[in-house]
Amino acid sequence: MGLFTVLKHLKKLGGETLLYALMNVGTKLIAFLMLPIYTHYLTTTEMGVFENIEAMVSVLTFVVIFGTDNALAFYFFKTDDHKEQDKFVQTVLTFRFLLAVFFLLLFIIFGPLFSKFLLGISSYSKLFILAGVVLVSESVITLILTYYRYQFKAKKVAVITLIQLGLVASFTFVLLKYLNYKVESVYVSRLVSGALIILVLIIPIIKFFSFKVDFKILKRILAYGAPLVPASIAFWVITFANRFFLTHMESLESAGVYGVAIKFAAMISLLTSSIQMAWRPYSLSIQKNENAPQIYAQISSLILMLGMVGLVGVATIAPFLMKIMVSSNAYQGASKYIAFLSLGSFLSFYYLIISVGLFIKEQTKVLSKYVIYSAILSVILNIILIPLLSIWGAAIALVLSYLFVNVIIFKKSQEFYYIPLSIKKNGFIFLVGLVAMLTVTFIYELDLSKWFISIPWLALLGAVFFVVKLDKIRLVQKSR
Repeated sequence: MGLFTVLKHLKKLGGETLLYALMNVGTKLIAFLMLPIYTHYLTTTEMGVFENIEAMVSVLTFVVIFGTDNALAFYFFKTDDHKEQDKFVQTVLTFRFLLAVFFLLLFIIFGPLFSKFLLGISSYSKLFILAGVVLVSESVITLILTYYRYQFKAKKVAVITLIQLGLVASFTFVLLKYLNYKVESVYVSRLVSGALIILVLIIPIIKFFSFKVDFKILKRILAYGAPLVPASIAFWVITFANRFFLTHMESLESAGVYGVAIKFAAMISLLTSSIQMAWRPYSLSIQKNENAPQIYAQISSLILMLGMVGLVGVATIAPFLMKIMVSSNAYQGASKYIAFLSLGSFLSFYYLIISVGLFIKEQTKVLSKYVIYSAILSVILNIILIPLLSIWGAAIALVLSYLFVNVIIFKKSQEFYYIPLSIKKNGFIFLVGLVAMLTVTFIYELDLSKWFISIPWLALLGAVFFVVKLDKIRLVQKSR
């Protein structure tokens, strides 16, 4: 298969990626631009409180959704009967709302216990109640926006989402700067913004809101969606649980510094999430192409190369970006973790690229199984590494857990659908990129001459050139 064929497919994937990137970049950028505000007005301890409660809200969001997003999509498009579609939406909305209200009641009754258990301090109980109210309001808003998405009203979804995030950012800034609300400002802002958005969406909310549950429909939805919940919670454990380990094994301050580093690292998802959304339909659309395995292999290799070069770039600019974005010296130590945590973000996306065979052969249950294994590994690694290496321990636990996911799921995917992806070549690029990234990080940490940074860059670019040249030689030899 020639280079032009690969470029043709890359162009198609790139077009889809750009479309999704434009939809995602606004929301992620607003969240990222809030960092200077958070770090200016919140201490590392307060940031640690914020990180822990955000982690809790994120897992409860998974539980409230309970796999109903995938189930709703399946059943909504399975029928052309609008009344039946509305029944599915109504049932899911009622289920999510009642489950969110249940968690809110728990926070109202046991707020001090939650605060003591998760934060080590019982005085933040009001924050849990605020977070619970936000969970209820956002469970309603999210489903209505999902309904609009299924009606292909993408512009409306994008505009409402951006307006909501803009309101949250504006209210948070005002509450922090002028009223000294501290951590409460985030949740009060989300609550007020959510209330305004609910007023905008009041017509569809009234249409679908009901305390009557069609248990036959609910049973079908939960039967489809519930098996997906363990994998979602497992991913949460890998990504968020280390905040709690840092809090209890070290301090809220460590969790706060880690939280700032991971927020910088998450910016890589501006690109990866867009590729991920485009990759699924694109990869499945070409599965009948006789050269599909070769296309998958070459695109996977190219994404890895670009990813490793990008991560070394992150390591190079992270300290400068940190000084520009964060004024408080208390957070400056977070810069040394950004590139390595960005590797974790990259790996959390890359396994979906190299496991395309599982989706083609409808073997997605394999994903859940090994993600759960990885979550268990993550817990063990956090318990062992954090007492030894502090924040580095949490970062290493994150990366190793996602690396395990990539290796084991790729191996299983190959058993169902073989892709001629060179383990040696890609392993070589990954190792050179990892060493180069860590070398750049520690050149800054040891305050060595910045000219030394050219050495890891030359090593990585040389490795990429060597691999690309080797591929060209092999293509020429095959064509003879």
